[in-house]
Amino acid sequence: MARRRWIVLLLLALAGLVGSLDASAGDVDPVYKSCVEKCEQSGCVGDQCFQHCKFSSDGKPVDGPWYMQEPLYLRWKQWDCRSDCRYHCMLAREEERRTLGGKPVKYHGKWPFLRVYGIQEPVSVALSALNLSVQFHGWLSFFILLYYKLPLRPDKKTYYEYTGLLHIYGILSMNSWFWSAVFHSRDVELTEKLDYSSAVALLGFSLIVALLRALNIRDEASRVMFSAPVIAFVTTHILYLNFYQFDYGWNMKVCVAMGIAQLLIWAIWAGVTRHPSRWKLWVVVVGGGLAMLLEIYDFPPYMGFVDAHALWHTTAIPFSYLWWSFIRDDAELRTRTLLKKGGHLCFFFFFLLFFKSIPIGSAVSLCNHNLLFSRVFAKKTS
Repeated sequence: MARRRWIVLLLLALAGLVGSLDASAGDVDPVYKSCVEKCEQSGCVGDQCFQHCKFSSDGKPVDGPWYMQEPLYLRWKQWDCRSDCRYHCMLAREEERRTLGGKPVKYHGKWPFLRVYGIQEPVSVALSALNLSVQFHGWLSFFILLYYKLPLRPDKKTYYEYTGLLHIYGILSMNSWFWSAVFHSRDVELTEKLDYSSAVALLGFSLIVALLRALNIRDEASRVMFSAPVIAFVTTHILYLNFYQFDYGWNMKVCVAMGIAQLLIWAIWAGVTRHPSRWKLWVVVVGGGLAMLLEIYDFPPYMGFVDAHALWHTTAIPFSYLWWSFIRDDAELRTRTLLKKGGHLCFFFFFLLFFKSIPIGSAVSLCNHNLLFSRVFAKKTS
């Protein structure tokens, strides 16, 4: 009951946070609005003027020959007169607030970050790239362990039954962090949708992995039965966000629900099964839950660079490393368990075959080909 109450309070707090993001004090400030309007007319904020304001929205110069058109790479970044005016008016207004002893406020739903070489949130971009590298390292080490260090079946497939699922998980994780880096480098409608969609897809598939591993579902038919509802819901949600309404509040609730569900599944499963590496899983579960608080108790970026979301990106690095370490341990455990069971059966048949004058070499060969062993044994004893 206490756990359920905690989840409800967490969801209410998140809903309140999302609601507060809809109304930003900065962009309704009359001084800021006046600054933006003047800048769009003159192309300048104070003594600083901007190249983008010399071009129209389609990249053509307001006055000048065709060869003065804005470079294509600048148009791809979608920096235009309005975005430059908003950014520099925001900086000017925040400097005035700081001088008067005021605190930073949000503009258009976002804190005032300092750009570096056109990158909006350089720290978050760097941390997203670092998370991407950690995910790649984790997936690569998992791949090497399975195919080069652990024994393989005669058909060259792994003994670990969740290999394919975790390969897909690794690809989705790297994809999610890639689009996170792109989105934090330049926040436009396309990059925002790609970032949010890839994150939702990752959360949905992570929930599927948690369900299938916790319930020890190994046959394909059962996996499809359990996965289909989650895939259908996640796909519908992504389509809803991209083509109907980009509802931040609803998306937050969906992500929190899927995140809490899989954290609880992993925590309970680790305790019930007494997995040898359960402490790693518990650290990830507890740490991941606490890290969610950084998304709730938001604060302005320190020195214009590091905010709560950037710190959340930081916490994801050690947890991702520990998570892949647990996956490798689980793969080793399952492989040893299956080989041990197969070894006992092989010894039993080998014992019988040995006393039926079957050559030892043939018995060893049959043991290495477990798929054919029982069939051969049946023929020899018939």
